Amino acid sequence: MTPTRHDGDTTATLKPPNLLNLPTGRAICYSGYRHGQSPDSKVYPSHEEIREDLLILAPQWPVLRLYDCSVHAERVLDVIRTDRLPFKVMLGACIGPEVNNPGCPWGATYTDEQLRASVAENEAEVGRLIALANAHPDTVFSVAVGNEATVDWTDHLVPVHRMVEHVRRVKQHVQQPVTFCENYVPWQAKLSELAVEVDFISLHTYPLWEYKSAVEAIAYTRANYDSVARLYAGKPVVITEAGWCTQSNGRGMNAAHANPQSQAAYLRDLMHWTDEAGILCFVFEAFDEPWKGSADPLEPEKHWGLYTVDRTPKLAMTAWP
Repeated sequence: MTPTRHDGDTTATLKPPNLLNLPTGRAICYSGYRHGQSPDSKVYPSHEEIREDLLILAPQWPVLRLYDCSVHAERVLDVIRTDRLPFKVMLGACIGPEVNNPGCPWGATYTDEQLRASVAENEAEVGRLIALANAHPDTVFSVAVGNEATVDWTDHLVPVHRMVEHVRRVKQHVQQPVTFCENYVPWQAKLSELAVEVDFISLHTYPLWEYKSAVEAIAYTRANYDSVARLYAGKPVVITEAGWCTQSNGRGMNAAHANPQSQAAYLRDLMHWTDEAGILCFVFEAFDEPWKGSADPLEPEKHWGLYTVDRTPKLAMTAWP
């Protein structure tokens, strides 16, 4: 979710038909890590903590997106099954770097040994994705083979032909529709080969990272969506990340635009548009993620939640809808 500058127009939304019977309703990205927990340290939320989160989300967010097939995802799916919670889940695979990327602003140069290990772990993660999807067929409605692994600035770059191989492998072994989650720009040209392979397109759009104000944001989001949807007529296009952070030190955005009022306004506009257009849209993110980014408490990566890390609702939720 790092910025990529690309201006677009404000044409009318193009909505491909929902040929795959994808779920409808409000959707949200869910990462349940609290203080002292993170996927990097492999300290995961407990079943009880996840249960608390899911009970908070259930009344308004019946569709969840998970990013990987770690212990966190296993526990989320276990709680949903055990408690018979009415969620549908897009299950993701965390795909690491397979080549170096000198274009990454914060560094993405690895040794050959590191890249070989990452490729091996990607193969293992894809295997976990297949196994979890098959173990929870009533909950997992789709699978996403990777996240932001082909955009120019990524620190986990994977060549397109390798993403095609990963997607083909998954499609051979699961019944659910298969997708790949990426910033909207690569879908405009770079990922045309991959677009043929996936069952539906999943794009990310972040006007705040592109220096847009809340007033400009929804028109820009719609233009981002339309720039992709018009290229793939007949193939469903969903939004797997769109959101607004509430604090910022100004890295990659106008700090004055990052506030609870703008988040609430953008969420209102985003939900109104996607509900009316019938577009499945995952809001990023359910809860603040203090483990992300730099040590600066105003690091914007930490503040995208609709709830704080202590599960207090922000204005976007208290002013709902």
